[in-house]
Amino acid sequence: MVTRREFLAAAAFWYVASGFSRTFSGRRLDAAAAMHVGYAAITWGANITQAMDDIAAVGFRAIQLRGEAFAQFGDKPAALREMLERRALTFAVLSSGNLSIDPARERDELATHTRHAEFVRDAGGKYLQVIDERPKGRAVTADDYRRLGRLLTELGKRTAGAGVPLVYHHHMNSTGEKPHEVAAVLDAADKKHVRLLFDVAHYQQGGGDPVAALRKYREWIDVVHLKDVRDKLAVAGGTGATYEFVELGRGRVDMPGVFTALRDIGFDKWAIVELDRVPDAGGTPKQSAEMNKKYLADHGFTM
Repeated sequence: MVTRREFLAAAAFWYVASGFSRTFSGRRLDAAAAMHVGYAAITWGANITQAMDDIAAVGFRAIQLRGEAFAQFGDKPAALREMLERRALTFAVLSSGNLSIDPARERDELATHTRHAEFVRDAGGKYLQVIDERPKGRAVTADDYRRLGRLLTELGKRTAGAGVPLVYHHHMNSTGEKPHEVAAVLDAADKKHVRLLFDVAHYQQGGGDPVAALRKYREWIDVVHLKDVRDKLAVAGGTGATYEFVELGRGRVDMPGVFTALRDIGFDKWAIVELDRVPDAGGTPKQSAEMNKKYLADHGFTM
């Protein structure tokens, strides 16, 4: 028989325990909810309308678009804005393409990306993303990193003039491929005008630790690409990539560690799930998006 004292002691324990659980769970979900989570349309290629339909149907509330959006809606940004609003999608980022450090192309490149920033503004978007081009046929030099940093800063000033911040996306096969190269580019850039789009899978494939880098670059990062990568079996005699990007949780990136780091640094900006292409035969972009959403939901994220 349970005495009154034992009953009260047990009740007090479970009250405290349940309260701790609610507090811990709430803190976990609140930290996750602080991020704005979206999905990249790259998996759908040029089929932007289908990408918007599927991404909204899966339950994401923001989208990253690519150059196809400018090609199709460059002269009618209001139409794109209306299509996104009808689907309750925020236009988070436009992938504006590559930025070359070739002096002969500088004027045209700055003009092109500034024009894209004006399009983002008029379509109701938030950020302009650029990737750089790694020099062909020669080793990258210290001057290349410095020139890229200065060029990014100049472009960032111009996009800011259009009301749109610039984010630099370090990337495989770019000047900012390896961790020390990302650091060199950022060392040469002005943080006020150049923000970082940190891609966890590209950083891992480039030889870095994305969990540690999220903490290192916390003052730089405005956008995170949530992405995973796995080794790919090489085809005999082939020269293709030895890696491929996959849905979250199917690759080598420590995604739980990434989520912990994002919570630890109080990241409350944009997190975009990105998958270049469907990795498995017979799958669809929408099915991959559903897999990614489930993975996020299982780790405490709400859209």
